[in-house]
Amino acid sequence: MEIPTQVPVMTLPSATLFPQALLPLYIFEARYRKMLADALQGDRMFSVAMQDPAKVREKPCHIAGLGLIRVSVDHSDGTSHLILQGLTRVQLVQTVQTKPYRVEEIRPLAAEAVDNVIIDALVAKVLELVKHRLKVGPPPFPFPALGPAEPQGKKSKSKASAVAVEDVLQYLERIAHPDHLADMVSCAVLASPIARQTILATLGVEERLKHLIHFLMAEIAHYQKEKGSKG
Repeated sequence: MEIPTQVPVMTLPSATLFPQALLPLYIFEARYRKMLADALQGDRMFSVAMQDPAKVREKPCHIAGLGLIRVSVDHSDGTSHLILQGLTRVQLVQTVQTKPYRVEEIRPLAAEAVDNVIIDALVAKVLELVKHRLKVGPPPFPFPALGPAEPQGKKSKSKASAVAVEDVLQYLERIAHPDHLADMVSCAVLASPIARQTILATLGVEERLKHLIHFLMAEIAHYQKEKGSKG
């Protein structure tokens, strides 16, 4: 698939679009209705960027996700629901236009292939922490290909949760590429938008996995402290 050199950009306060992830969006602003209409008539692509938290006015972070519109459903009031599939990380290089919607020149970003014992050890640590995180904290965002557990009563709830954890771990263990694993866990598990953006903006796989381990440990500590205060 050919990546364009310029794409529309949707800037959102806490959104991150990872490669291969699916992001549901509700389009209601006039500028983004126009953007969606133009994208559907063109290559069906646009970028989703998190708003730079250091800026008062709307300004996208420099690293964003480029997505392909897989499904778009229009409503009678002019709004739309759509599903965007992440294709690749991109760097926003230069602003081409800001009206009626932002368009940026982009540069696709790809991680180098890695395969060594350090990466293997980091992946094993991530899987260990994901298992711990799923047991101590609330359910994460849905993983692809995994249906939500439907507990029936207090006893079955515990059993269903255990099955869900095992399903998630089996799914993650089947992901062959460490960079895809890091992205999928970050997308589905990390609650903090800043943490997700940090992972998105980190191109090196080893560094990305190390960041992810740090964020998972912080979340686990948070939920354990929360449980202790309630107990």
